[in-house]
Amino acid sequence: MLDLRPNCECCDTDLPPDATHARICSYECTFCADCVDTVLHNVCPNCGGGFQPRPIRPRGEWRPGEGLRHHPASTQRRSLRFSRDAVTAFSQSLRHLPPEQR
Repeated sequence: MLDLRPNCECCDTDLPPDATHARICSYECTFCADCVDTVLHNVCPNCGGGFQPRPIRPRGEWRPGEGLRHHPASTQRRSLRFSRDAVTAFSQSLRHLPPEQR
């Protein structure tokens, strides 16, 4: 089950569980759409993969035992472990390759 991390790892903007502008890679690294488009250029700075919109976890319990009440979003904030210069260089080196070819 996805962590639904609470923030963009790059700019620290809040990304609540219903955020339509949250993006994740296959390792659940979480960023806002603005950072993915303008800073990262669809290159995850942690793994090199691409991003997809993060799914929305339903607020309501549409099936017994499911939904945010039973499976709340994470509260652990995360941040990049690389400098902005290192992220830019990494993104520049891979952005010409589509995610499926990285």
